Amino acid sequence: MNRRSTLFGLWGVALMLLLEPMAGSQTPSGKDVVAPETYASEDPVARGMSMQVAIVMKIRSGFHVNAREVTQDYLIPTDLRVELPAGFKMGKVDYPKGTLQTFAFSKDKKLNVYTDTVVIKMPLTVLASAPLGAQHLPFKLHFQACSNEICLPPVTKDVDATINIVASPSGAKSANAQYFK
Repeated sequence: MNRRSTLFGLWGVALMLLLEPMAGSQTPSGKDVVAPETYASEDPVARGMSMQVAIVMKIRSGFHVNAREVTQDYLIPTDLRVELPAGFKMGKVDYPKGTLQTFAFSKDKKLNVYTDTVVIKMPLTVLASAPLGAQHLPFKLHFQACSNEICLPPVTKDVDATINIVASPSGAKSANAQYFK
């Protein structure tokens, strides 16, 4: 190996060692900070029954999400929307209360935020005209995630819920009681 190859090799190793810490501290996407899952209060549910869908937001440690009710006008609230297919009627979304916390960037102002695991509930009525079988409800969860140092750009994440519909109330069964107390 000649002297030039050795010199380039050493520079390459030095550059890799310099860049390695930056790769490990890369800022995540807002979509990677929150992992939402859906759960139905009835599975299956009968036509003509009321039920709820829970959207459980699992928020990465070290991050928080602005709550639905924000304490400052510039904050972006968590928002849940759904375009229901025929056969469903939606009620008012039930957002939990957040907790008031202070962060490095908000020093003297407490912000209303969600941390850890948060459950948002959407009440639904399954109409008598609802199609039988598995029905997909396309939810859109809009939020802004922040750490103590930075806020990530707001994102909208698609979340799908599957509702299994049967004809008779005798076929309906309560499910996922841990989210529907």
